[in-house]
Amino acid sequence: MAPPRELSRVLLVAAIVALAGCAGAPLGEPISTDPAPDNESPTTAADGSLEVHYINVGQSVSTLVVGPDGETMLVDTGHYNDDGEHVIAYLQRHDVDRIDHLVTSHNDADHIGGNGAIIDYYETEADGIGAVYDPGIAASTRTYAEYLDAVEEHDVTLYETREGDSIRFGEVDVDVLGPPEPYLENEARNENSIVLKLTHGDTSFMLSGDAEDDQEAYLVDEYGDQLKSTVLKAGHHGSSSSSSGAFLDAVDPQVAVVSSAYDSQYGHPHEEVLQRFADRSIPTYWTATHGDVVFVSDGTNVSVRTQRNAPTEPLSLRDGDPIEPGTTGEVAERAQIGGDGTVAVTDGGNADNDAGDGNDDQVAESNGSLAVASINADAAGDDRENLNDEYVVFENVGTETLDLSGWTVEDEAGKRYTVPDGVTLAPGETLTLRTGSGTDTDGELYWGAGSPVWNNGGDTVFVANATGDRVLTESYE
Repeated sequence: MAPPRELSRVLLVAAIVALAGCAGAPLGEPISTDPAPDNESPTTAADGSLEVHYINVGQSVSTLVVGPDGETMLVDTGHYNDDGEHVIAYLQRHDVDRIDHLVTSHNDADHIGGNGAIIDYYETEADGIGAVYDPGIAASTRTYAEYLDAVEEHDVTLYETREGDSIRFGEVDVDVLGPPEPYLENEARNENSIVLKLTHGDTSFMLSGDAEDDQEAYLVDEYGDQLKSTVLKAGHHGSSSSSSGAFLDAVDPQVAVVSSAYDSQYGHPHEEVLQRFADRSIPTYWTATHGDVVFVSDGTNVSVRTQRNAPTEPLSLRDGDPIEPGTTGEVAERAQIGGDGTVAVTDGGNADNDAGDGNDDQVAESNGSLAVASINADAAGDDRENLNDEYVVFENVGTETLDLSGWTVEDEAGKRYTVPDGVTLAPGETLTLRTGSGTDTDGELYWGAGSPVWNNGGDTVFVANATGDRVLTESYE
């Protein structure tokens, strides 16, 4: 397999000035060679774990890959409207101090939105960028110009990357399957996305950028069942122009991931795609409802982890509640993909996959335990006139302080209260949540509801943490 070709600095400057859809020319000499993909499965066990993080960046995409030896690859950087803010914050939270490989699937502004800012940050405040990989088709946008400006200013190596090139990534095989030469469909950017297949032991991940019907058809014709992968990132944010039936049959994924906004102006993911997934019984994770989605592979089994527990049955994805891009919080395991290809829901998940509001079981927090100490649902006198005498008292029965910022309290009717930032509860302390209005104190919070919340004849108190995971369920009669 041939290596990428380094683009000259002259070409970069010209592209910044012209920005007229020019294609990058192959320049320079090969730097490495790797074998082409084949049909054979690995015969030896993989060492260490491969992590693939699908970051929740709204109507965009950004994928962080961390190899067993800590080597990093970032594929795309989110939308131009946040200038890489969400991606940089995510990388900082995960202690990524260097990006060894920055891959641009294609130069649309919703995929390179953070390129310039991320290159600037890592070259000035962290440990740098190893190299940038680009399909070589320019865009006439300011976002693209800022990206090339950053490459030029910091003298970062930029490779034009095409089918058959190689990206060395430790013991993980990275096969570059597209774009081909010559380019497809008059150099349309989507149809000439960099397509990667990552293989770790017996597990694999297909990253197809925004490849649409022409490139998918090319891939199926060229590679056939060599496309088979454990996990598929749905092309083009779940657009009906991608994830064709023939492509899905060739990839034959155990699970799929869609990266798009909950209220996508384009209607992503399209119902036609979700129906194709459903017809093939492919569990589907959507960053808009699951938040950050992380797969951890040991080479045989894959752990599926998300911020939120939400439906994975394709036609029920929209039953989940939205989670905003940039929402912080740890992921929890929801499922395991076994070496035999089976997908098993784990204790952290919802076996029914029919509700988007979290796990029906109580989930213990790692830093403490929250309990309901008492509930006063029947206020003295007229409940509507004495709302502050309707309350729930919570207690920290654990051994460490709980940070309740962003936690939610909800009743059976779906009335919800969100705990303000900065609210903590030390071990043994109690916190009273009153239904009416007032000034919050260290020991009392006020819902601000205009009518009673808790039914006198019986109700259920649901509490979820800041990532949406159910941590407490308490019913009374």
